[in-house]
Amino acid sequence: MQLYTIQDNKKIYDSAACFHYLNEAGKAQYGQNFQLQREDHSIIMKLLLYAIKDEDGCRESNIDLRKGILLSGPVGCGKTSLMNLVRPFFDPDRRHLMKPARDITFEFIKDGYQVIHKYGKSSNIYCFDDLGIEQNIKHFGNECNTMAEILLSRYDHLIYSKVLTHGTTNLNANELEAMYGNRVRSRLREMFNLISFPASAKDKRK
Repeated sequence: MQLYTIQDNKKIYDSAACFHYLNEAGKAQYGQNFQLQREDHSIIMKLLLYAIKDEDGCRESNIDLRKGILLSGPVGCGKTSLMNLVRPFFDPDRRHLMKPARDITFEFIKDGYQVIHKYGKSSNIYCFDDLGIEQNIKHFGNECNTMAEILLSRYDHLIYSKVLTHGTTNLNANELEAMYGNRVRSRLREMFNLISFPASAKDKRK
């Protein structure tokens, strides 16, 4: 399927073809019951504009290409699947790796503080999935909010090396602050474009 044409050395994407591609890719990956929902189209369009680096479209949608994406919304609304499905639309050097935040805390239990360096200082672009569901973990008696420390390191990495970070979360801004502290929340504004499903978004897994 042709998703774009070339005009004046620029890729011009066909939005209908892109949505069809995402829907078919979703069925292939998540099963034949997968279906993009009409009420989610504006969110999906923002993700696509960001992925293909459509500067005019991003400007109109108030999206900053120098920041990552933080996709928030209720449990089961499709955050993880969408961040997975839009990956092919990114240039290879901007394509993110999905990493559940919960898995990182388990790594911390096993490997300790080097895990913070592993993800905090890496030049890989990560999408930390389900931020806020992990627990503070003790390592040799010292309690550590692993993801808070990693996010602080990723903020520094953005400022000094322009390395992007993405995330998904079920939490709102106040809940994120309660989980990670005010220091992290203030940096989240500089790290991420916040794209949010409405609180009324239905659980698509039911």
